[in-house]
Parts: sequence; structure tokens; C-alpha cells
Amino acid sequence: MFAEDRTTTQVEIDEIIVKASWRGTRLEKADASIFVVDRETLAGQPVKHFEQLTLLIPNLNWAGGSSRPRYFQIRGIGERSGYEGAPNSSVGFIIDDIDFSGQGGIATAFDLEQVEVHRGPQGLRMGANALAGLVYIQSKNPTDAFEGIAELVYGSDGIKSLGVAMGGPVNQERTLKYRIALRQDEVNGFRDNSWLATDDTSGKKEFTGRIKLNWQPNPAVAVDFLLMNTDLDNGYDAWTLDNSLTTLADKPGRDSQNSDALGLKMRFRLHDKFELYSLTGLTHSDVVFSYDADWGNDQSWLPYVYDFFSETLRSRRSLNQEFRLISEPMDVANGKPMEWVAGVYYLDLQERNDRNDLGVYDDPFDNWEAYLQDDSIVSNYASENLAFFGNIDRAITAQTTISLGVRWEQWDSDYFDTLGELFSPSDRMLGGRVSLRTALNEFSNVYASIARGYKSGGFNLGLGVQEGGSLNDLVYDPEYLWNYEIGTSVFNSNANLLFEAVLFWSDRDNQQVLISKQLDPNNPTTFQYLTQNAASGRNYGAELNLRAKLTDAVDLFAALGLLKTEIRNYQSRPELEGRRQAHAPAKSYALGVKWQALEQLYLSMDLSGQSSFYYSDSHTQKSKPYTLVNLALGYRHNDWIYEVWIRNVFDRYYSVRGFYFGNEPPNFPDQLYQRQGDPRHWGVLVRYEF
Repeated sequence: MFAEDRTTTQVEIDEIIVKASWRGTRLEKADASIFVVDRETLAGQPVKHFEQLTLLIPNLNWAGGSSRPRYFQIRGIGERSGYEGAPNSSVGFIIDDIDFSGQGGIATAFDLEQVEVHRGPQGLRMGANALAGLVYIQSKNPTDAFEGIAELVYGSDGIKSLGVAMGGPVNQERTLKYRIALRQDEVNGFRDNSWLATDDTSGKKEFTGRIKLNWQPNPAVAVDFLLMNTDLDNGYDAWTLDNSLTTLADKPGRDSQNSDALGLKMRFRLHDKFELYSLTGLTHSDVVFSYDADWGNDQSWLPYVYDFFSETLRSRRSLNQEFRLISEPMDVANGKPMEWVAGVYYLDLQERNDRNDLGVYDDPFDNWEAYLQDDSIVSNYASENLAFFGNIDRAITAQTTISLGVRWEQWDSDYFDTLGELFSPSDRMLGGRVSLRTALNEFSNVYASIARGYKSGGFNLGLGVQEGGSLNDLVYDPEYLWNYEIGTSVFNSNANLLFEAVLFWSDRDNQQVLISKQLDPNNPTTFQYLTQNAASGRNYGAELNLRAKLTDAVDLFAALGLLKTEIRNYQSRPELEGRRQAHAPAKSYALGVKWQALEQLYLSMDLSGQSSFYYSDSHTQKSKPYTLVNLALGYRHNDWIYEVWIRNVFDRYYSVRGFYFGNEPPNFPDQLYQRQGDPRHWGVLVRYEF
């Protein structure tokens, strides 16, 4: 997290600009809790995926029910599984200003400029898809001079990666510039399938291709164009009966996603007083998600016949369009005490799902006939979001600024499927934010803010046709979140120090709670998720972040997240009242040190971990706390870097997802099944910068 000069070993903390806001804002001047992973830290990660970065970001968690993280929780709020009705995300996920919420698996991390995690509701900035916060990923933009990077990684467990990125000006006037990035990553998946005698049933083959163009014909016009393809061809064979890394599935699943995206960002200076921005994003994603639902084979269950398999084919298309009118920046010294932004946002989302469940269960000691399953369902979902927003910043004094913003959003949706279920819910939602920021001196800043975020309602699938379904279970209402924060930041470039501290308190109204139940104990594919509104919830805690250069040779970063969550006033589930919310560890942390031992030799170490958390709101099973340690030893010679690295040095078992249900015949007793994270792995890296 420190900027590094390519020609020397001198390292210093540089100014960080937050790019997901309406206009570029210095991190230490922001009036919100924002964790930034800069380009140098991103380049230093040997495994290039957002999954690895989550370990560095306190109060950010994810649910490991897929080959790569798709569903995230910020401060304990967020989805833990896939599509159960309306695909509404609590954590917004933006890549180069294109909305990929709910599709975080494509977040490969090669040739990135910056990653920002905005903690707390982003109802003003993004609306219904960002109740808990926002992840904003910015890839590297075209540069004024030709430059590039090539990187090769080879390691244990079949790790092979090759990436190249380059770009620069097309003409001498530098009015047209480009950037091209290509990357292929492969790994065997850290699992051994003993039944099939292979080690790649959870293997990953991931390709990222990106082309960016910047055209600036004159100072008043700028156009940025993006064309991107991310192709994840991943296996999915992650669950075992003994919670180990050795699987028994005879029909391993797939978790693949092929996403194409096109982005167009245009800036027009219409007047000396303001600028017009147009941001357009088009996406098309094809997903295959399948799994061996019994996790075993013909021999596993003898003398019983127990064999189930589920496959979902998903196609999602989206169009997001935003227009912003932005005033000239505030300049109190020159008599300009105010700045503002106003705009309109539109999102069109269409999704089709084809799900097929096949299976058989036969108990030879039972006189009943064998249970056979051959179910298929085709569903179509469409939604539109239309929002109007505005924000004003006004300087009260030379040191103090008040900010006031509001966003109104309309959400309309349609759903129908081949089982005859039909829904057309719609919501009107209002959110906003007010903050007060004061500069204590040239180095330090304090702020206080109140924000209201929101998330649209939705519906539960399958309950209308399954036994036990009720009308009260079908539809749930929007959730609202009031968030209160006070924070401070200190940035002193002379002392090479950046320190941030935030205290937050959030009240959740009509909290959406996800529970689960197995409708048929003999059929694991009937594991039904159900979202309902609890009366209220409470989330509060603190976040600390420190970056410092201790000596000319030693750099340090440290981050800590403290979180207390509570489900309150849940009349239909009184046993949950007062309990912590799911996937909300009370403590998460990261610490890293880089030692420049010699002018060309460096050693880096980082550790990260978290306390235990509940896996679900439908049972009381919890994970175990863990701490992971990573090491890297590197040598730089001119434009070349050679590095040996080890991740999870002490080979710790740690869980990223857990289920509690029955999956073993004939009695199917409820048991805790956990998916483990990646074990120890190592490799070498060679990077050439030109």
C-alpha cells in the first residue's frame, strides 16, 4: 500500500485520490469510511483476483458458495447465496463504471489502478444495489507515454499465469491513447477427488482481456471507451462429508461465467461553470452453475441408492446509463464556496434461468418405491431502475464544509416461470446523506455524517407450489438503513503517515433476513432459501487504518475492523432476537511489513484474520477464528523483478461457508458441513516493466 519508484528503492506514501465519488477526492479529505488498495499493492499480489484482496479489507466478508466470490457482506450486511427471486444486491460491484453487482466472480485483478471499498450505505451514489456499501474497481487507464508490463507466475497445485499489458499514445499530439491487457490464470483448485483419481475437478481457467481507448480532440471533450471479456472456465467440487479437501463426487459440477462488457464515458465542458458526464455500460453474461448434490458416488451410500445433480444455465444482460451535471470545484479562497452535482440514472436488467434437477433415492429396506426426480424450470426476470439524484457541498468557513444529498429511485420488475409463478413487484425508495467536515489543520480532518440507504423488496420462489408455502412467505418489502458515522483522518507526507479512524452505528428497518429449510429430507436439491422481513436490526463498530514508513527500509500497514450486530424484534422467529447476524465476524484485521533489506532485495510479510461468525440465520453453527500468514522474498534488477512467495504459510484450515442439514442416508441427521479456504501454496513470479 505504498507507492514505489521504479528506478530506486525509495518508497513514500503518495496522495490517494478516491475515484468512485462524483469528482476525484483526496482520501484524507473524504467524509466516509473508504478503504483503498493502491496500484503497488495490487501489483505485489502474486494471485491476481479480488478474492485475495478481501483478506486485507476489514469488515468485508464473502460467502464461499461458488468457485470465486460472487456475494459479499460489508459490516455484516449482504447476500450469501445466489438467485432466489429478484437479484437485488446489498453490495454494489462496479468495474470501470460498469455495474456488475452480484457477479463479483469476474473480478480478476491484473493491471488495475485502484480498488476502493466504500463501507456504509451508498444510497446517494448508487441507490438500491448498495445498501451495505460499494466495491469500485478501476483498471489502468491509457498513459501519455508508452509503457507496459509482462508477468509470469508458476507454482504448486498447477498454478500457471501469464499476463501482458501495454499502452500509450497513438499520435504525436496524444489526443488518442490506448491500453491493452491480456491475462490467463490456471490452478488445479486445491482439491483431490479420490473417486475419480484426479486433482482438477475444482480447477480454474480464467481469462481476462481488456481494451481501453481515450480520445480528447480538444480540452472541452474527452471520450473513454472500454471493451472487456472475462471468461471463467471453473470446476466446482468443493464440498465433502468430512469437511476435508478430498472429495468423492462422481459428477463434479461447473461454475463458469463468460462476461462481455462495453463501456463509454464522455465528458463535455459546456460552460466554465459546469461539465456534463455520460456513463454507459452494456454487459452480457452466460453462467453455468452445477453441482453434485449428494457429494458422493455409487459406492458411498451402499446399500442405498442416492444420486442427485443440479444444473442452472443463466443468461444476464444489463444496460446502465447515467448523466451527471457537475459544477466547477469549490474554491473558497477565490470566492467560490459551493459545488454541486445533479443527475439521472437508469438500469435495465434481464435474466433467464434454466434449472434442471435430476436424482434418485432408493432404500432397499423400505417397501416404498424409489423416489425419482426429473424437474426443470425456466424463469425470466426483468427489472428497471430509474433514479434522480443531487448533492450540494457548501463551505461554512474556510475549514468547515456541509454536504447535503438526496436520491429518489423507482424499481419495477416482472417475473414468470414454467411452474406458473408470476410476480410484478415495484417499489419507490428515498435515500440521502448529510455530512459535516472540518479541517483541524493542514494534516488532519474530522467529519460526522448521517445517511439513509435502501434496498428494494422481492419475492421467494418455489413456495407457491411447494407444500408448506404460504402467501406471507412469497413477497418481502424493501429494507432501509440509517447509518451514523464520525471519523477522522491524518495525512502527513513529510512524516510518511496516513491514519484513519471511523465509528459507525447503523439501524436496519424492515431488515431482510435469509433463512433456509430442506423441504424433503431425502432430496438435497430441495434445500430452499427464504427471505423475510425482520422488524429491525442493529450494526455498529469501528474501523482503523494505518500506513507508515517507519524507517528508510521498513514500511508498515495495519487495518482493524470491529463489528457488533444484532437481530431485533423478530416476531416470527423470536429465538433469533438478540443474536448476531450471519457472516458478520466481530473482529477482522490485517497487518503487513515490507523490509528493503538491500537496495535490490526485499522481504514482505502480511497476516490477516477474523473471529468466528454464524453461517446462517436459520441455525446456530459458527466458523472458527483464524489467522493467515503470507511471505514473499523478491529481488529487483533494473526493470526485472524476481520473487518467491508463499501463501497460508502455516497451512491453516479456515472455513468460508457452512451448511447445517441432512445429507447422509438413511436417517439424514443434521450436520455441519464446511467449505475450506485455500491451503498452503507457493510459487515464483517474474515481472518485466517496460
